[in-house]
Amino acid sequence: MSGPEFSRLVDRRHLKAAPLRVVASETERKALARRFSLIAIDRLEAELSLEADGEAVDAGGTLWAEIVQACAVTGNDLPVTIEEPLALRFVPEAPVTVEELELEEEQLDEIPYAGTSFDLGEAVAQSLALAIDPFATGPEADRVRKEKGLLDEAAAGPFAALAALKKD
Repeated sequence: MSGPEFSRLVDRRHLKAAPLRVVASETERKALARRFSLIAIDRLEAELSLEADGEAVDAGGTLWAEIVQACAVTGNDLPVTIEEPLALRFVPEAPVTVEELELEEEQLDEIPYAGTSFDLGEAVAQSLALAIDPFATGPEADRVRKEKGLLDEAAAGPFAALAALKKD
């Protein structure tokens, strides 16, 4: 499943001056945990200031999350706190022409929307996915690596395992 587990539609015609806070419910957090292959998401919220720039909308603020993911080495539960600055730009969808196939750097962070509303919740969810370290390790990782022969303190380095294989 890919969206809309955490949907918060915002109509660009009705932007407020005060920052907007979006908070995922327990049901939304459970669905997002499944989507992102996490053990749990205990907290997901963001506070963003929205500013119109013609038909585009710039959103800036902070994402906070408390997640539990599997340690990349041991598979044990690994609690992780995320605090990530957000800078998003929502732009009206436009037809793509052959000349536009190569994107400029500033276009890479643009999120297209149709009509007059954009999904701030989905943008926050995708930002969370990008903030998760897929190779995060817990306190037992080095011990397990050493037990499995993956951590040789005498020959530490990125090619140590290859050198060990060559000896055999």
